[in-house]
Parts: sequence; C-alpha cells; structure tokens
Amino acid sequence: MTGGEAWKLPPLRGGHAADEALVQRRLRTVGAAGAKATHRETVIGGIRCLLVEPQTSAAQGDILYLHGGGYRLGSPMAYIDYAQRIADQAERRIILPFYPLAPESPFPAALHGIVAVYRAMENRQSAVIAGDSAGGGLTAALCILAAQAGERPAGAILVSPMLDLTARGESLGRNAERDPLFSRAAVLDSARLYLQGHAPDDPLVSALHADPADFPPTLLLTGGAEVLLDEALAFARKLALADRRVTLHVAPGMGHVWPLLMPESPEAVTAVSAMAAFVKALGPTVSNASM
Repeated sequence: MTGGEAWKLPPLRGGHAADEALVQRRLRTVGAAGAKATHRETVIGGIRCLLVEPQTSAAQGDILYLHGGGYRLGSPMAYIDYAQRIADQAERRIILPFYPLAPESPFPAALHGIVAVYRAMENRQSAVIAGDSAGGGLTAALCILAAQAGERPAGAILVSPMLDLTARGESLGRNAERDPLFSRAAVLDSARLYLQGHAPDDPLVSALHADPADFPPTLLLTGGAEVLLDEALAFARKLALADRRVTLHVAPGMGHVWPLLMPESPEAVTAVSAMAAFVKALGPTVSNASM
C-alpha cells in the first residue's frame, strides 16, 4: 500500500442493536443470484466480498460497487444479477463488499470497511467506485477520502445517491407520491440510525456539502420521479460549476434505484449501457485486487 499515513478516518464509535422490525426487514431484502449470474466469495482488506466477473470477456479492471439500503439494510446478495449485467457490458469485475450496517455499526464504520477494501486493491487508482442510494453516499465519501490521501480512483458512478442527510430537498415532498420505494421519512430514519449524533452536514455523510475538487470524473444517474432528485441535480450542478467532469443521466418517470429494481425496463437497460460507456471511456486497466 502507498500513502497509508494520509488516510484520515474518523474514529469508530459504538452503536446499538437493531430492533426486531429492522432485523426482519433485513431478512426479507437479502436476495439471491439468478440462474444467469455467477459469483464467488473472497476477503479483501479483511472484508467479506462477492466477486462478479464478466461472462463474455476478460475483465479490463475493477468496479467497487457499494450496495444501497439506507446504511441499515441491504446485502450484496441482492445485487448479483444487476452486477452481472454491469460486468458484462463494462467488461470489468465487480467487487461487492459486505460493509457494516447501522445501528450496530454507526458512522464511520461502513467507511472504515470500504476504505480497507479500496486500499487492498493493487490497481485502485484505475478502478471505478460506484454505488446506489446509501451506497452512492458511501461512494462519494470514499472519493473524498481517496483524494485527500492522494489515491483518487479513475471515476465514480452514483445511482440515485443519498447526498444530503439534512433532508432539505424540495423533491422529497414533490415526488413523494411518485417514488414508492423511498421517502423523507426513510431518509430521516437512515440518518438517525447511521449518524447517532454525528453532524448531518459533514461532507462524509452529505456530499452535497463537499469540495467538488475531491471528485474524479463522475457519472450521476437519477430518476425523474424520485424523492432524491433535487440533491442529485444540485450535486451535478456543483461539480459542473467547479469544472469537474460530470455526466448527468436523468431517467424520466423513474423512481429510486430503477436500474436494480426494474431490470427489464428500457430505462434500466439504458442506464446500465450508460454506466458501461462511462467506464469504457476511462480506458482499460489490469484487474489485480489483492485477495
């Protein structure tokens, strides 16, 4: 590893047990791979991960993909089919880490986990970091920390990202009836369990407040009907005004994380194609994660 002294993470904090309702929700959202997807388990940087390889070509590098779930739900197991589609089109291996969840592991435990994975990737600075919902927020936080450590990735993909845990975007109310999966209440519940007293405007949890100079070339995908639309648009505008390379993809009429939840829809197919095109435009690399 290089530059280890420059990585500055907030100290870990103790959390508390999840209530029974949350435990049951986790069990219902684990998911499983379909017949067309292949994967294997490994440990990278001390963190359990799933690996999904492209099926039609050799991997030309890595995408570290961080699952969603409001920091308190979700599992890589629910992402295998989706990751397979991205892997096949982008011609990159997908790394899906099992990062720690709140409230047992509040901020910054998830960040410690994904930083450990990132730093164990030999070609991390040619990798792409990606994630949706809370995973999009973690992607942004990892980009900030990596830039400050002088080890920024080649690019970032943010899908329906959570970028403002202060929950002030007008689309949280405007699109409430159009986005069946997410809501202002869900954002606030996620923030309560994840932050546990930490400031909600910290750029490491609300990237809308971050320095745009910390971000690599970024693809931002958001649904036109989702409650998080306004913060995505504001973030893209902030990057563009700072002359950062940013591509904004808005899917009309789509709700939260539609590429994962509506995989057969034309809008999902278009979104995955946009991800693949973005990754390929960054150029191929050698895939060599330490594992």
